[in-house]
Amino acid sequence: MTATGKPAFLSALGVVSALGSGKAQSSETLFGDRPADMILHDDYLVDASTILGTVTSPPDALPDHLGHYDTRNNRLLWTAANQITDEISDVIATFGKDRVAIILGTSTSGIEEGTSGYREKLATGKWSDTFRYEHQEIGSPADFLRDALGLQNQAYVISTACSSSAKAFAAAIRLMNAGFCDAVLVGGVDSLCRLTVRGFHSLSSVATGICNPLSINRDGINIGEGAALFVMRPDRGDISVLGVGETSDAHHPNAPHPDGIGATAAMRAALDQAGLSPAAVSYVNMHGTATPLNDSMEARAIHQVFDHDIAVSSTKPMTGHTLGAAGAIEAAILWLSLTEMENGPPLPRHIWDGVADPDIPKINLVKTVGQRLAPAEQSAMMSNSFAFGGSNVSVILGRGFNRIGPSS
Repeated sequence: MTATGKPAFLSALGVVSALGSGKAQSSETLFGDRPADMILHDDYLVDASTILGTVTSPPDALPDHLGHYDTRNNRLLWTAANQITDEISDVIATFGKDRVAIILGTSTSGIEEGTSGYREKLATGKWSDTFRYEHQEIGSPADFLRDALGLQNQAYVISTACSSSAKAFAAAIRLMNAGFCDAVLVGGVDSLCRLTVRGFHSLSSVATGICNPLSINRDGINIGEGAALFVMRPDRGDISVLGVGETSDAHHPNAPHPDGIGATAAMRAALDQAGLSPAAVSYVNMHGTATPLNDSMEARAIHQVFDHDIAVSSTKPMTGHTLGAAGAIEAAILWLSLTEMENGPPLPRHIWDGVADPDIPKINLVKTVGQRLAPAEQSAMMSNSFAFGGSNVSVILGRGFNRIGPSS
């Protein structure tokens, strides 16, 4: 598929996660020496502790008239939105409230508030005054943001587990190219909740410490939380979405195809849509969950797709696995790197114990703090998201590519 659609510029980013709140803190954690907020919690599992990627700063309170939307998930989303208030106001003023859409990814929505409500009902026989069943609805974040901003175009949520907010980029591009809207607020949000932490623990997929991607000693994931929100528009911006590849291998409900067939196809589809050769991409942010099956198949897929010693890292040890928000937060990591191209884009280091798995093909891991690519006029980077059920998405962002953006 050639790049024949409208440009899809990402002109602004709001982000909050275990990396910190805002672009400056997030960059300092990714590319510098600020520690990520990977915190030991003893209140999410029964009789056990676990490390979770945690937003430690209080998220922004919702507007008073929108108190019926009040969940931690929506507060995290509102925190990200408030970081780019001026840019959101500008895109609304430029195109109109009826021409700006919202597409988000999530997997938790307000499930934690629902869980607390059920516990109180079981304990007391009554629902609390703050319990709202609609908090748990997957579409709640998009409904909230639409009402908070007074928008009048489409607003919806994609929930395909760990690929949710990566798929939101493809959906946003399709809406723009089809003429349903002129701009999109696109991103993802997920918040910590007992349901998901205990669910992954029951699958024996939770790490005993900080997750250890690609190591022979890897033993699972750390769950995380956070939000990333972009302004996608066709008229201006330094960084753009060059291509998105989506595939579904449907190999297994919760395990990837061991040979990475779907992952390989997604990466190649993103390259085709971007009109780029593998050699044009300089960095891959791995899905890199530190589970045995995911890491081995993804390393094989990267090895198959790229014909050069491309720089690679997983940032899950700094964010945790933010599930439905992972695609957007890891796209934000690319965005942050591409904004600092003057001295060569900085790359996030790969944090692990350094003990390689001999069954995984060798790939060029980013080893040191402050490592940069060589300065160049243009740069393209890829982020991978691979979800339960074989839902695979690869997103390519770039800077310095002065041409039409991806097609639908």
